[in-house]
Amino acid sequence: MAIVYIIVGVVLVLLLIAALLPGKYHIEKTAIIARPVELVMDKVADLHHYAAWNPWQQSDPGAKGTITGTPKTIGHSYAWEGKKVGVGSLTVRDIDNKHVHFNLEFIKPFKSKASDDWMFEEWGNGETKVTWSNNGEFPFPVARLMGPMILKELNQQFVQGLNNLKKMCEG
Repeated sequence: MAIVYIIVGVVLVLLLIAALLPGKYHIEKTAIIARPVELVMDKVADLHHYAAWNPWQQSDPGAKGTITGTPKTIGHSYAWEGKKVGVGSLTVRDIDNKHVHFNLEFIKPFKSKASDDWMFEEWGNGETKVTWSNNGEFPFPVARLMGPMILKELNQQFVQGLNNLKKMCEG
């Protein structure tokens, strides 16, 4: 009987910790790329280039990806399914000459939605300042408990992704 009390106690403590952790998050990273806005933006807004620079997608080479819609338009989408990356999709929600806004949806390993937003600014002589941000929520309770680890990984992936994008554009 003591084991049952211990298990219930641990579960209650974990639920309390999850309730105290933030349910929302924001990540933002910036890079300067020595290419014009149009070229850099094309590599992000046309999802045919996504797997070539995105480290998260590269982490699961066996994942299947499906691209639908017209590149660089609302509704253009990339859906994936893989052992490591799970199941989800990235869809252009809005686009103009300096911004691309995506809806990011994860179905597995847990359901979650986020906003993936990009801003492209002219910077110096033919350079582009790229800002990549992501806003979302951690579902209760498991994702909230994993939140600090997820944020650490996302921050690293954003830095690597921008470095990969820079190499792709400048190379």
